[in-house]
Amino acid sequence: MNDEADEIRNEFLVETQEMLELLDQRFITLESDPGNMDLLNEIFRAMHSMKGSAGFLGFTRLVDVTHRAESVLNKLRQGEIAVTPQVINVILEAIDTVKMLMADIRQSGSDQHVETAPMSQKLDHVLTGTASAAASAPSQDASESAPSAPPKLGELLVNEGMVSKTDLIEALEKQEQRPPLGEVLVQSEMISPQTLEAALQKQARSGKAAEEDQTIRVETKRLDSVMNLVGELVLSRNRILKIGEGLEQTQENDPLVRELSETLAQLNLVTTDLQLAVMKTRMLPIRKVLGKFPRMVRDLAQKLNKRVRLELQGEDTELDKSVADEIGDPLVHLVRNAVDHGIESPADRAAVGKPSEGMVRISAAQEGNSIVIRIQDDGRGLQIEKIKKKALSRGLASEAEVAGMNHHEIMNMIFLPGFSTAEQVTDVSGRGVGMDVVRTNIRRINGSVQVESEPGKGSTILIKLPLTIAIIQALLVEVERATYAIPLASVIEAVKIDAADIKTVNGRGVLNLRERVLPLIRLADEFDLHADPARETFYVVVAGVGDRRVGLVVDRLRSQEEVVIKSMWDYLAAVPGIAGATITGEGKVVLILDVPELVQNVRGHQPVGA
Repeated sequence: MNDEADEIRNEFLVETQEMLELLDQRFITLESDPGNMDLLNEIFRAMHSMKGSAGFLGFTRLVDVTHRAESVLNKLRQGEIAVTPQVINVILEAIDTVKMLMADIRQSGSDQHVETAPMSQKLDHVLTGTASAAASAPSQDASESAPSAPPKLGELLVNEGMVSKTDLIEALEKQEQRPPLGEVLVQSEMISPQTLEAALQKQARSGKAAEEDQTIRVETKRLDSVMNLVGELVLSRNRILKIGEGLEQTQENDPLVRELSETLAQLNLVTTDLQLAVMKTRMLPIRKVLGKFPRMVRDLAQKLNKRVRLELQGEDTELDKSVADEIGDPLVHLVRNAVDHGIESPADRAAVGKPSEGMVRISAAQEGNSIVIRIQDDGRGLQIEKIKKKALSRGLASEAEVAGMNHHEIMNMIFLPGFSTAEQVTDVSGRGVGMDVVRTNIRRINGSVQVESEPGKGSTILIKLPLTIAIIQALLVEVERATYAIPLASVIEAVKIDAADIKTVNGRGVLNLRERVLPLIRLADEFDLHADPARETFYVVVAGVGDRRVGLVVDRLRSQEEVVIKSMWDYLAAVPGIAGATITGEGKVVLILDVPELVQNVRGHQPVGA
């Protein structure tokens, strides 16, 4: 019985969390479109359903808050209370209280550890500020406004044996003044309020039954396990294909080898399809990540006395759940920075001829094998001179280094640890953390971030993410008989050079590649391998992150291969430039390079040498 109760509670937590995410967004829309009755009805139904489920499970404080909020929403629907920012503020505060109650239920199984009396009092003040008191009877019959077609309440009550047909007909005759049927039945003592509540819940669920029958909830850890098994299958597939290629070369006339080759081709096809299918099961729309931002921007703009409009584009763009989990915090930092640092006050915007309302736009799209997210604002833009002064005052760069930087390199200094242009510390910004956390989190999932800005016109932060972080395409290279994998997403091109082509500038080995000076990193020196001094020919893999480029000097290019990233945990934590490891088709363990870290630390490397 305990297992069944836990399962019911967990289902309630999942459904209620989805409703809360929906409500945050809907209230922001309602504030800008107060006459939208369809939206009000949708919000009311969600609150009513939340209250009913909480009552069924015995969460009394949650029922108390949601019932009062439901009463306010009912009066908003009936036009007895106007939809004003003040009323929306109170209801949003009630939603925050519900979130705290949900966290309490999730941790302790009870909702008795959160004080709800002050919130209930605020909701009561909204209610008593109108001509009539809040109705204590059950709310309007959900079937009157449900967009789907759930069974009618009377039909459901009769089918469930909760009321007889005779009683139902009598109640319908009393319903000439159009009060809700449920109220008539309760007032006539034909059914109890508890029976009505249970029936309304069943009715609401019936409206979604057809859709829910087509879906099933699966724990994330199970999907992670399946993805890990598929990764192992991909590694085994690569190994078998290599063995098959070897047999074809030595035993090409053997009919069994030819049959094996055909079977391996089919295995390759099925494995690829299975890999794509499993990846799709883990994909979710980025809407799940962006849903919290309308509420966040609204509250932040009010706190800063600014007017800000948030635009969301490409909400249906899908990405892997592991990527979605990691990108949430970086996006919060970036959006808060855009509202706090980027968007000016209404007076400042008016002084330079801008509309008093600022704009922040978050757009997402799939471009090739990457997800690209842009955070744009039409604010003041990055102040280059201010960034220079802050970097010098904090010792993040020397005057000589700053003097040698171009426009983009100076702007990218905002990603340095401890960098902040805030003049004072507030609960919004100025704590010396933020943008470096953004870069670190995005690098952790093999992504990149760069900034573009035009003074007085605004800024754009561009984030490029992989579709998945488990399986990637990589270029395998050889350095002194050791093999390394370079993520193909970071590779721009590869060129063959002679030792004489490498020049030295300011102690740094560089290559003049099509009139552009390219700094070089020789991997043999980077990882302390014994380099052959007599080698005259090299390959340079041009890798880049954002607008920065670096040349990785290797001995030989081997092949392009699909590899599965395996974490090395603490084993190689002290070795810079290593992102993980994989197993190749030959069965060898190969280290995967962390290109963003190599590019970022290029100034700290030893020269390649002429």
